[in-house]
Amino acid sequence: MIRKALPSDLNSIFSLTQACAKAMIKKGIYQWNEHYPAIERFQTDIELQELYILEEKQIIKGIIVLTEIMDQEYVPVTWLTENDKNLYVHRLAVDPNYWGQGYAQQLMDFAENFAKHNKYRSVRLDTFSQNLRNQKFYEMRGYKKLGNIYFPKQSEYPFYCYELVI
Repeated sequence: MIRKALPSDLNSIFSLTQACAKAMIKKGIYQWNEHYPAIERFQTDIELQELYILEEKQIIKGIIVLTEIMDQEYVPVTWLTENDKNLYVHRLAVDPNYWGQGYAQQLMDFAENFAKHNKYRSVRLDTFSQNLRNQKFYEMRGYKKLGNIYFPKQSEYPFYCYELVI
């Protein structure tokens, strides 16, 4: 089941993302660190009702943020569609104990169906340039790589922006 996150989910969500950060670092992917994602960011996501969780038998297996708000870092990117009625995906994460079991696919299916149902022009997101598995994941779903952005508190390496026209 995918549902909106509640304030009572906050600690479990943060623990899940901390586990993801550690698991990615073990694989040499320094995408998340002590600065990002912060628990305060998730608290804001919950308050804005933009954070969704994938839950089975009361266990949070994954999360995703869906928002209409364009991050400042995205402004210089040449997107495929106009900057109007776009859905942005942030902080997609699956508990490392459940990697490879299709939960990220389910969360992205949810995001893309949400975009179609709500008549968005496109789905936009970014992924770390050193995370080849994520790049392949999005490209297999039909996303087009468009440009690079940087988050200096996260990494010296770029993040690639992707868009799927709905």
